[in-house]
Amino acid sequence: MRPRTPTRSALWSALRAYGRNATSFQLLERDFRVWQDSAALHPRAVVAYVDTGAAWVAGGEPLAPEDAVNAVAERFLDAARESRRRAAFFATDGRLVSSPRFRRLLLGEQPVWDPTAWSDTVQQSRTLRAQLRRARAKGVAVRQVGSSEIAEGTALHRSLAALVSRWKASRAMAEMGFLVRVEPFLDADERRLFIAEHEGRVVGVLSMAPVYARRGWLFEDLLRDASAPNGTSELLVDAGMRVVADDGCTWATLGLAPLAGPVAPWLARVSRWATPFFNFRGLHAFKAKLRPHSWEPIWLAYPAGTQSWRALADALTAFANGSLGGFGLRTLVRGPRPVLLAMTALLVPWTISLAALDTTRWFAEPWMQRAWVGFDLALVLGLVLLLWKWREWLGVLLASAVSVDATVTLVQALTWYVPRATGVLDLLLIGVVVSAPMLAAVVLWGTVGRERQLRSELL
Repeated sequence: MRPRTPTRSALWSALRAYGRNATSFQLLERDFRVWQDSAALHPRAVVAYVDTGAAWVAGGEPLAPEDAVNAVAERFLDAARESRRRAAFFATDGRLVSSPRFRRLLLGEQPVWDPTAWSDTVQQSRTLRAQLRRARAKGVAVRQVGSSEIAEGTALHRSLAALVSRWKASRAMAEMGFLVRVEPFLDADERRLFIAEHEGRVVGVLSMAPVYARRGWLFEDLLRDASAPNGTSELLVDAGMRVVADDGCTWATLGLAPLAGPVAPWLARVSRWATPFFNFRGLHAFKAKLRPHSWEPIWLAYPAGTQSWRALADALTAFANGSLGGFGLRTLVRGPRPVLLAMTALLVPWTISLAALDTTRWFAEPWMQRAWVGFDLALVLGLVLLLWKWREWLGVLLASAVSVDATVTLVQALTWYVPRATGVLDLLLIGVVVSAPMLAAVVLWGTVGRERQLRSELL
């Protein structure tokens, strides 16, 4: 457990007394700063937030007595304004809207279970029972582990760290911060941790975080290795539900299903557009398959007079570790499948255009044009084969070839293209010609590295 500085001790105290939001335990993560209310009436109240440089984005509602949440939130707004920052509260239960100083935007819904009724839920769901039987028949075994078993330096800690690393590598998007940072070892003494093992390997993990004021649990990190048999995730959830049910727990959640429920139409469109990078509908379907007893709406609360899109952009910037542009670039250079697919699709019209260019102006000899067209056609074929089935040797070959292409293109541009440019449009075209293979090389090498990490074996 981390050292308890005065600020961290204040957060712990408020968290244990007032932590009602499902995400409250995540406020202990390294992203968050702590604002303490100076009002004499609420000396223990705090707000944990991320400073994006333009806004203070709080995780959930203030950690404060029920009847003081709005007052503390309003003073937080004033403190943010004094620091020349906007402010927002992400993932709230919606109570702040009772203050005239706040508006709210539906972010999605979180499923809720009564763990003491979990056995009945399983009995009533033939699909869920089938998944549990399938995993057990494949030899998957789930057990709870203590904090001492996963202490740094232990074999289990290394196995879990490797699993987390591979899981992150399998994601299309770059790693995010704020309330979705994957830190299953954080304050392990307070958590419930379950692992799934198959043929002597750790293939899944469930890390549960307490929600103190509800005497409940958030099933925070549910990770499944690519090699895990079907039903592994369900088996982990089943184990977690049954253990906390034995303790008399009556409230548990798997956390927010983003953009689920009656969200604004423009957010519903975002959900569809973003599917290649994040499967919002698939996540909601998985949680719904576990037969929750209810769904709770989760909101973004923001100051009256602020545009909802601005408040949401501030929240997304917090998730993006302070820069949406930087996050987009980090995602791009990872070479996820949607990027490779887009790169392949764009290469087709580019090759056609290259074949139609004026030979005498842009190429010293006609064979040079034919060589470039042939190279691009071979590259399209290679990318199609790579998208169909990953082959490391082919990935390395394509990345190496495009790297050589980028170098040759740069030399050719400096010695032949630029001297023949006749205007701004020509220079812009040359810029595209030079930058495209450079970016493609970075993307392909990023793909190779990510796939190697994804397929790495446990030590």
